[in-house]
Parts: sequence; C-alpha cells; structure tokens
Amino acid sequence: MGKHEHKHIEASGASLARAAQGALEQAGEAWTDMRAQIFDAVAEIGKPASAYEIADIVSRKRGKRVAPNSVYRILDLFVANNLVRRVESANAFVANSHPGCLHDCIFLICDSCGNAVHVDNDLLSDGVRAAAEAAGFAAERPVIEVRGKCPECQ
Repeated sequence: MGKHEHKHIEASGASLARAAQGALEQAGEAWTDMRAQIFDAVAEIGKPASAYEIADIVSRKRGKRVAPNSVYRILDLFVANNLVRRVESANAFVANSHPGCLHDCIFLICDSCGNAVHVDNDLLSDGVRAAAEAAGFAAERPVIEVRGKCPECQ
C-alpha cells in the first residue's frame, strides 16, 4: 500500500449515522436532532441530492417547513468535517461512507441516472496537488469529477 492507502471501513445505516456523529463530536460540534435528520436524509437518498430536496424530506418528517438556507449551513458544516461530500458540478451532496478518512474525492457521475460513486485514488489526487504546487498554487481541496454513464446505464 502507498503512503495514503489503507483499508476503508464502509459504514451504512445506523452505523454510518453513529460514525458521522462521532466524527462531528470529535471535532467539537454538537450532534443536534436537526443535524441528525439532515444527515439521515442525505444518507437515505443514496445519490447526490440538493439542499432543496433534503429540506423537503426533513420538512415532511418534522411536519413543518425547514428552510433550505438552514440545510445549506448544516451541509457546509458536514462538508467541512468530512461527513458529507459535495458534488460540485451538480450542486448536490452525498454522505461519506467513511467519515473518519480524509481523502481528496474523485466522483464518477452518471449523466443518465444521476448516481455518483466516489473513489479514492491518492496517486491521482497527489498528482493534481503536485501540479498545482508546481504552478505556484496552494491547492486546498482538489475537485475531480468524471461525467459519463454508469455500468447499469451503458
């Protein structure tokens, strides 16, 4: 294994929510009911979802309207703490199935069904960071997205 490589412990369902809660609390942030509901909605959708879609789901579950700007603030917190990944080209969010691992994320996004799979390839992302550094640029968060068709839609 390379310098960044390790085995991921992929979580889902209740174990994913517990992992996300633990990571957020370890970062010194509170895991509130609203944050839990927003995280659960992102995780349940299973593909990139907008803040508006997430707000609709949480609003239905709470029985009252949740403003998308409130959802955006929580999603920004989740992204900053590696609980959720942002799919930039779709302005959408997906749950990170291994919130304890820090990687530059590479998304493979299907233009037909909208699903996104994230892969970790530190060799590729390290190359992107090195290219940025060689150009005198301090890369904070490389974004790599590949659009195409997933195996099911081909």
